[in-house]
Amino acid sequence: MSKRLDLILNGKGGVGKSFFAVNFVQYLKDRQIAHIALDCDNENSTLKRFHSDAEFLDLANPRALDAMFRSLEKADLVVVDCRAASSDLFFDYFAEINLRATLNALSAAVTVVMPVNHEMDSIDQVQRVVAKLEDGAAYVVLRNAVHDDNFTLYDQSVIRKRLREKFGAKEIAMSRLQAWLVEGLNLKGLTITAAANDGDFHLLDRQRLQTWQRRLYEQIESAAELLLPDLTAHSHHEPT
Repeated sequence: MSKRLDLILNGKGGVGKSFFAVNFVQYLKDRQIAHIALDCDNENSTLKRFHSDAEFLDLANPRALDAMFRSLEKADLVVVDCRAASSDLFFDYFAEINLRATLNALSAAVTVVMPVNHEMDSIDQVQRVVAKLEDGAAYVVLRNAVHDDNFTLYDQSVIRKRLREKFGAKEIAMSRLQAWLVEGLNLKGLTITAAANDGDFHLLDRQRLQTWQRRLYEQIESAAELLLPDLTAHSHHEPT
């Protein structure tokens, strides 16, 4: 499959979906990987706030999600930041369009990026996604240590074992970023790449940001075969 649809999805709010989405899209830009980014969150619109070229999907429109697959006709990689509590909407839509057949027609694969944290709710949501999609998707679990680096519940869970042994899931980590840096990025509306060149951030804070970003990029690249399209395949696409 030469094309890929990445859904950043977990029904629970506050688990780091949008924070990862913003930084993943920045990774794609920094690596000059052509893509289309879609933001489904009409309340916060975090992805679109940091990446103005992202397209907004109004989930109140019954055909809004068609844009994911129309975008795959134009680009080899489509990234969707899914709104919290929208899982059922996506599941119903996939059943309606026959996800597997649609992906086959587009020579595409889907990867679900599922953030988890120290809370049981986030793990229950992962279980729901896998129960619905089974082997119809690939899975990347994002261990989000931004608020807490304790993953005991996830590490001991049945779903973790199933994901790794049955579905070949990859795990990547997003480390803690100091609160004042997150606040500074939000206040100025800057991605880390932009902040690294912004004189209002002190040299030491720019170094902290770049170190954090480098670690995340290494994590992304460790799961590249599930997160990125087959860059060796010859196809036509429109960069963003």
